[in-house]
Amino acid sequence: MESVIDKAFAAALYSDGDDGLDTGASLLAAAPDADAELRRRGEEYLGRAWRRGWQPADVVRLVRRDLDEPHVRLAADLIRTETGGYAHLPPRWAAQLAELGPAEAPARDRGQDRFTRATTHLQLYRLLLRLPALEPVGPPPGDALPAPAEGEPRTLTRIRALLAKAEATGYPEEAEVLTAKAQELMARHSLDEALLAARTHAKDAPGACRIGVDAPYETAKAMLLDAVAAANHCRAVWNEAFGFSTVVGFEADLESVELLHTSLLVQGTAAMTTAEAGQRAAGRKRTKTFRQAFLMAYAHRIGGRLAEAGEHAVTEAERETRDAAALLPVLAAREVAVTGRAEEMFPETTTTRVRGVTDGEGWAHGTAAADRARVAPRDRGPALP
Repeated sequence: MESVIDKAFAAALYSDGDDGLDTGASLLAAAPDADAELRRRGEEYLGRAWRRGWQPADVVRLVRRDLDEPHVRLAADLIRTETGGYAHLPPRWAAQLAELGPAEAPARDRGQDRFTRATTHLQLYRLLLRLPALEPVGPPPGDALPAPAEGEPRTLTRIRALLAKAEATGYPEEAEVLTAKAQELMARHSLDEALLAARTHAKDAPGACRIGVDAPYETAKAMLLDAVAAANHCRAVWNEAFGFSTVVGFEADLESVELLHTSLLVQGTAAMTTAEAGQRAAGRKRTKTFRQAFLMAYAHRIGGRLAEAGEHAVTEAERETRDAAALLPVLAAREVAVTGRAEEMFPETTTTRVRGVTDGEGWAHGTAAADRARVAPRDRGPALP
């Protein structure tokens, strides 16, 4: 016999248009004994999403973009419960789950009537049901994983501290010095990891991670991430439709990209706000075009300057290491491996054309801010799958 849940889902989830939502929500509102099964079905849809390559941050990002805050709270609550049943979670999932915050959805939504709550569930489930398969960037939850190394490498701890200071300071010159030092440490850390893997014949292979690229001005933000990835021996491919870029590279380099991109975005946004305030004080009102031009210029300038820091680190490493003759072949081999992995994951990519930069002052201020943050021109936009 067909259950209430099945009837509601048939009306709301498996038919075109929104006409069936009211029918499905009415059925669920009149059947309080179906609440537990309704929740279980949501967790089942999440499990299906994980098997199709999605991760918690990807789901929450899409729900936040396409639906409303009650749907975000419901999704976060379901994710907490569903992921709590696995013996093993992939490495980056702990941080993603921590960003969900404490469980509070039921208390916040108690004021909703049953029909509204049922509608919220059905709208969220319809989105989850229609998620396409993504290229996996790690194992699904539940798979046994190698034992992680104990603690974070000391170098990464120093890098985090430098970038935190760069974000906190109100002096651009100090932020420049701190960011440059962080990139230098990142480059040296990458070289050390590459040489160690070569000496020990470690079976090290490129991996991948996803980094959110949120509106507004997402093209500029994707360009910034592309520049940071390239400077740290990685490849970034932007999925505009779902609001993230997939970064392909070796693990040490992926960690560097995540840290530096986040920091530079914070620094760039702060510099943009300061520059914009000056524009307004001078009587100019061009907020949207100014911000867009600023961030485009900021992203456009970053790649070469970060690359310079990386080249300097290679030169210093060649001077200091006993394995200088082996360094460049090792780096070349890793570059080939990263390119091969990226092409395997995304055999077809396109290059997006940057449009709409019309504010000369915004461009000039963005370029100056990028110079202060140790960032140089790139002549292409981010890759798209």
